[in-house]
Amino acid sequence: MEAITVSIKVDAPIEQIWKLWNTPEDIKKWNNVSEQWHTPFAENNLQLGGKLLLTMGLKNGSFSFDFEAIYQEIDPYKRIRYTLTDGRSSTIVFAGIGPVTITETFEPNQNDSIEMQRDFCQSVLMSFKKYAEETELNQEENLLG
Repeated sequence: MEAITVSIKVDAPIEQIWKLWNTPEDIKKWNNVSEQWHTPFAENNLQLGGKLLLTMGLKNGSFSFDFEAIYQEIDPYKRIRYTLTDGRSSTIVFAGIGPVTITETFEPNQNDSIEMQRDFCQSVLMSFKKYAEETELNQEENLLG
């Protein structure tokens, strides 16, 4: 099956984007596809061989799933590659210093349609963009007074 690629441009500095992308407390705030979803658990050991562990689900409790991956490559501020427990791989590329284009390419699972998986991932990226840009705006306002 052909890999899926989604991308988004985020108007924030790369250092902030990297921090928000990889910090568990921040991941819990942006890693969702809509207001009905949440990530109640996030753990991230960002090093080669380290694990990314997430639980995502509907806030009403009717559905949830665990996401577990092992880091294969980490090039700070540029690239992350990991392998999921089922053997599929995902690569996230960060291009630019601000604004930054984030491109995620991943192997789809066999159970869900390509369109659903693409839309799901794109929605998560859109949620990240909103969170990162709001965080950047709040930091700028705090600096101004």
